[in-house]
Amino acid sequence: GQVLLTAMEIALTSFEIAGNIVLFLFALTMIFGESKLEEDQKLLRTSDLERAVYPLAIPSIASPGAMLTVMTVTDNSRFSIREQAETVLQVAGILALTLVLMLGASRFIALIGNAGASVISRVMGLVLASVAVDGIIKAIRTVLAG
Repeated sequence: GQVLLTAMEIALTSFEIAGNIVLFLFALTMIFGESKLEEDQKLLRTSDLERAVYPLAIPSIASPGAMLTVMTVTDNSRFSIREQAETVLQVAGILALTLVLMLGASRFIALIGNAGASVISRVMGLVLASVAVDGIIKAIRTVLAG
């Protein structure tokens, strides 16, 4: 990623700001958009071809926020190869935890219900929006500092 940004003469801070804006917009859809249940019900009414493409078209796990995070924490000018290797191991651990949570999601939804899931989704959207705004502020400070 960094090689591509360097070749295109795009500063990493510009990428951080753009990525955090996209992350903020994603958070707004969590807060104000349809609940995940409503999206899933619409998906069930679509054709088989549309259902097959849906997970490929909207990868929540590999979201712009996740890509932005990986790009910034593997910046060659700020982090050594050892630190970048640690980041790779942490990402692998997070993906393993995500798998465990996804496998247990149906039992958790049965426990909290659709209303509880909607509330959690909206609260997490607000937290995600806060993270995005914080990222934008930090990137702007970096630009202004030098």
